[in-house]
Amino acid sequence: MIVVYTSPGCASCRKVKQWLRDRNLEFIEKNIFKTLLNDNEIKHLLIRSENGSDDIISKRSKVIQESGVDIDSMTTAQLIEFIRNNPSVLKRPIILSEDNFQVGFDEEEIGIFVPQELRRVADRNCDLKCPNFKACGNVREEEKGTA
Repeated sequence: MIVVYTSPGCASCRKVKQWLRDRNLEFIEKNIFKTLLNDNEIKHLLIRSENGSDDIISKRSKVIQESGVDIDSMTTAQLIEFIRNNPSVLKRPIILSEDNFQVGFDEEEIGIFVPQELRRVADRNCDLKCPNFKACGNVREEEKGTA
């Protein structure tokens, strides 16, 4: 299942959700201001990001700028608590599935969230005449352009 961490008023979040809907991909939306993130969830996000906190925390956020905290000097437990208490420091959207992780909306990269089986079927069976070309064929064309 795809999980999308969002916030109200986030244009990139709206783009990701619309991209997923256009391709009929099921997802769970978690508004970081309405759904309190638990410690395990935050730890999971940190573990999944290639560069740890640098990938998911905006050091330009108002909270960090005004408080002068040094994220890099925090222990993991302190960082988790800081994020839980200040979810606005998270970059958005954060898109997560069992196999993939992405921060922000990147039209060239988001195709990784289309299940591999669907991409294979699209490669074999989908052409411009296909009623589902918008969902699967376009993904295939996007991938060819980046390959």
